[in-house]
Amino acid sequence: MHLLHLTEISRRAACIVLFIILSVSLTGCASLKSWFGFDESSTIQQSAESLAVEGMDDFNVGKYHSALEKFNEIMDRYPFSPQAMLAELKAADSHYYQEDYLEAKILYQEFEERHPTNEAIPYVMFQTGMCDFSKTDRIDRDTSGASDAIQSFARLLRAYPYSPYTNETKARILAAREFLVNHEYFVAVFYVRTDRYSEAIHRLKYILSMYPDSSISPKAQKLLERIEAGDPPRMGFSSWLPDLSMPDWTLFWSDEEEGDKKENQQ
Repeated sequence: MHLLHLTEISRRAACIVLFIILSVSLTGCASLKSWFGFDESSTIQQSAESLAVEGMDDFNVGKYHSALEKFNEIMDRYPFSPQAMLAELKAADSHYYQEDYLEAKILYQEFEERHPTNEAIPYVMFQTGMCDFSKTDRIDRDTSGASDAIQSFARLLRAYPYSPYTNETKARILAAREFLVNHEYFVAVFYVRTDRYSEAIHRLKYILSMYPDSSISPKAQKLLERIEAGDPPRMGFSSWLPDLSMPDWTLFWSDEEEGDKKENQQ
C-alpha cells in the first residue's frame, strides 16, 4: 500500500513536469517568465528607458559618439518601444553635431517619411536644410550645399510659414543666395584674370540684373565699368575678390515676420 502511494505521487510529479514542458513549448518562454513575475515587456521597457536616459545624458554634454551608440541600440533591440522614435531623431542630431551632414540628412528625411504628422516635423525640416547649409564650402569650391539649402529651407517655409524657425530660415536663405552671387562674381573676376573679357562682362551684367541689391553689386558695377572703358585690372586681383566663405546669416535677420506671425495666431 505504501509502495502504491509512492507510485501515485511519482505519476503526479511526472504529469506536472510534462505539463510544464508542453506549456513552454506551446506558449513560449515569455509566458513562463510571467508566471514567476518576470514580465518581458516591462523588462524591455526598462531597458529602452535606461538606454534613452543614458543616451540623452551623453548627448546633452556633447558626447555624441557614445550617445549615438545608445540610440542605435534602442532602434536595433527595441524598435517598437516608445523610445524608438526619440532614438531616431536624436541619432540624426548626433550625426549632425558630429558634422556628418550627409548621414544626418538621410536620417532626418527618413524620420519625416516615417512620421509625417509628428509635431517635430518643422524642426526636422529645418535641420535638413541646416545639413545642406552647414556643408557649404567656399565659393571657389563646391557650391551645391548653398543651392540645396535654399531648396530645403524654401520647402519648410511653404509647409510651415509660421513655425518657430521662420525668421532664421529666411535669413539663412538670404545668406545662401548672397553666397551664390559671390560665386558668380568670383567667376567673373577669374575671367578678367584670364583675359576673357566678353565672358566677364556677360557674368557681371547678369549679377547686376538679377541681384541689384546684393552686397557685391557696387564692386561688380565698378569692375564692369573698368572693362567697358578698356581699362580692366591687370594686377592686384585679391582686392577685387569677395569673401570666400558663407556670409554671416545673422546679418540678414529680420523681426518683421514676428508681427505677421502674431496676427495670424490671433
